[in-house]
Parts: sequence; C-alpha cells; structure tokens
Amino acid sequence: MTTPPKISQLISQFRERLGNRNVLTRASELLTYECDACTLLLHPPQIVVLPKTAEDVAFIVQHCIRAEVTYTARGAGTGLSGGALPVEGGVLISLNRMNKLLRLDPENRTATVEPGLINASLNKAANPHGLFYAPDPSSMAACSLGGNIAENAGGIHCIKYGVTTDHVLVLQVVLPNGELSWIGNPTRRLHGPNLLGLIVGSEGTLGIITQAVLKLTPLPQKTRVHLATFQSLEAAGAVVTTVIQQGLLPSAMEFMDAFTVRAVNQAFNVGFPEDCEAVLLIELDGSSGQVEEDGKLLLTIFQEHGVGQIRIGESVEERAALWKARKATVAAYGRYMPAFYLHDCVIPRSRLVDILREIQAVAQKYNVMIANVFHAGDGNLHPHVLFDPAIEGQTENSMRAGDEILHTCLNMGGALSGEHGIGLEKQAYMHLQFTEQSLKKMKALKEVFDPANLNNPGKIFPQRQGCGETRVALSTSHFKASETASTEGGIWI
Repeated sequence: MTTPPKISQLISQFRERLGNRNVLTRASELLTYECDACTLLLHPPQIVVLPKTAEDVAFIVQHCIRAEVTYTARGAGTGLSGGALPVEGGVLISLNRMNKLLRLDPENRTATVEPGLINASLNKAANPHGLFYAPDPSSMAACSLGGNIAENAGGIHCIKYGVTTDHVLVLQVVLPNGELSWIGNPTRRLHGPNLLGLIVGSEGTLGIITQAVLKLTPLPQKTRVHLATFQSLEAAGAVVTTVIQQGLLPSAMEFMDAFTVRAVNQAFNVGFPEDCEAVLLIELDGSSGQVEEDGKLLLTIFQEHGVGQIRIGESVEERAALWKARKATVAAYGRYMPAFYLHDCVIPRSRLVDILREIQAVAQKYNVMIANVFHAGDGNLHPHVLFDPAIEGQTENSMRAGDEILHTCLNMGGALSGEHGIGLEKQAYMHLQFTEQSLKKMKALKEVFDPANLNNPGKIFPQRQGCGETRVALSTSHFKASETASTEGGIWI
C-alpha cells in the first residue's frame, strides 16, 4: 500500500528529530497499538512516535497541525473504553518513554512526574517518606499516571480519598494549537475558569499531558482490612448502606460475588471462604484509636446483618494478600473464558441489590457468564461479561447483555461511567444520559480548544444522529472487530 505524501513527509520530519528507532511505521509494529486493554475495537495508526520530552510532543503536534493529520496520545494502553485508539489513523504519540519521577517534595507533599510514570512506581518512591498517592486503579502496577489523569481514574480508595482530579495540582499540556502551557497552581488557589478541571477527565481530547504536579497524602498511622462473607446479596447490600448511614468513612469498601470468590481461589489459592453469595472487603485507616473505635462499630454492623465468616488483615502482608486477590480478579476470570466485555456504570448505593439481581437475570436471558467485583462504597459497578469469541453468537450476546445492563443502570438514576471513561465504547449511549443541548455545549467546548478536530477525534460524542442508530452502529463495529480479531490473531485479554 502506498504511503500518502503527507504521512511520508511527517515520517521524515519525525525521524530527523527523534531518530529512526523512535518512529514506527512497519505494519507489525503498528499492530501493537491497534487496541487497548479490553476493548473489542481495533484501530491501527499510520505512524507511532516515541517522544522523550515535552518539547518533542509539541514538535509532533505542530507538524501534525501543518499537515492536517490527526493525532492521538497513548500511555500504557491499559484503558478500557478505546479512548486512546486512533480511529482516523494518523499519528499515535506514545508517551511510555516519558516516565521519569522529576521531583519528590516531601515537605510540600507533592510529586512532579512525566505522564508515562507507572502509578505504582510513584507510591514506591513516596512510601519511604511516609506519603502515598491515593488514586490506585486495579491496574496500578501497569497503568501510567498520564492516562489516569486523562480518564480521571479512581480505584479502591476513592471512597475516602477521592478520584484523580482531587490529587492533581498543576499540569503541563500541549494544547491542540501546538502550544506548551502550564495550567493550575500548586497552592490550589485558582482564579478564573477551572481549566485544570477541564483537562482532567477529558480523555485526551483537549490536549496532551506532558508533566503533572500531584498531591501526596500522609500514610495513615494504622490500617485494617475486614473480609466478611454473607449468605445473601441483600445482607451485603444492607451493610454497605448502613456503614455510610452510621457515619463510618472506610478507606475502601469492595464487593465480590460468589463466582469471583471461587475464581480467585482457584487461580491464586487465597483461601477466601466460598460458602457465601457475597464477600465485602472493607478497609479502615487513620489514627490507632479511630481505627479501633470504627472497627468495633463495623463488627456490630456485620453481626446485625447476619455475617458469616470474618477475617481481619492487620499486618502489611495480610492486607496485601487480601488486596492482591481483589485486584487480580480479571486474571482469574481468564481461567473460564478467553475474553470479557467490561462496564463501569454507576448507580445509587441503595440500588446495589436491585442491579445485581437484574444482572443475574440478564446473564440468564443471554446465556452468558457475568462476574461482579466493584467499588461498593461508590456504587461503581464492574460487571464482567465473560465469553469465547470463537463460539458462534457469544460475542453478540455479550454485547447485548452489556447494552441491557447500561440501560438498567441509567433507568435506576445512574451514570454511564465511574472511571473508565466514555471513549469509543460508550459514546453511542451519551444521548441516554445527556440532553441534545448539553451535548452541543460539550462539543462547543471541544471546538474552542481544537477547532480543526485533529486532537484525538471521534471520541466521547455520538458520531450519528439518534441514540438508537448510533448504538446499532457501535455494536456492528464491535462484532466486525471481534471477527477480525478471532480470525487474524488479534489480542484478547
């Protein structure tokens, strides 16, 4: 296939500045970047560039603007909604090599990082100073901080400490006009419109993050994790709402269904009790006295709701073992099916049991396996629809099941996404949550930043008129992508 003249010119310009090894053009190299961690959509770029500095990124963007070629930034590729896929080809800017911890400032409790730094690496550096970075997605050992900021990632500790936006002080951003700008203030005393808040969670559509100053938090004096089993979803759901009603503020409150408990036991031999329908993992932290008092109240709440077994993790090793099992659930699911379709919709905490029963009904209706593990304290669901793309009809049934779950969550007063973003995966559903007027305002904001629509185009907003037509189009592209993946050796997670 002949390379378009604009692309050929960009290749030459990028190689002159970055070197041949940092500009990828072979088909085999580009395939590495055609999907993210879990989406079924495949979109290979025409060029991949690997900058090492913010100035390199600005150079790349400026030349894309002149050539009128689209560009998309990508971090570690752990995204779950297709937000970093180059839907129009063009240039993919991979930020993996911009992975330095530039400064750790224990006195002011801040860290200055490049976007490619892995989330867990920041905590490894901060912990010896008695500090930690609170947002901790399950993929924290692999995901990059730039991607976390773009998606406004959450994690198990966001119920107490907040999501990523609560920990971002300053950003250096390459704007869609090619300008390298600083946004925010380390004192958090902002004046005028909150531009920092616009960038965080904008899914890479308003600019490319090249540095960030992040807030660090003091490590708590004491931490304790409680594992509790329940014979019914109703009992576990009642505990979740009662904990909040009683004024407790856990640092984490996670739910695992019976299927998930069996899966992690079989995969990792963690010894979770299996004679139950639900498991809650609830972590308390703070001063020693506060944890003791809160722990007594929590145990009382457990007993009032017919708790089965209770296991308490006191030491660092005991707590780590419990959380490792929680964060390794996706790997455990792989023993049952080679692929999954994952949502992260949000509902009011009071409707947790209702939605879980509905999900069970959906699984039966479409004859698919659905496993549930999620952030119960925030009502942020993570239903995993497990399937085998090699079995006729399973991909389609999984998409239909996911579609129905999303509709049900919205009908219960929920939201489309809690932390994974809209990207490509959920853009067809935006009409169900927002009015046409609201969507027009969002699009107008995007046009202010990016009038040429070259920066990560084709994301978040529906690409057609009418939500029904858009959903069908998205589902069709899912099916085509999955068929291509299964026949041409695509990546399945």
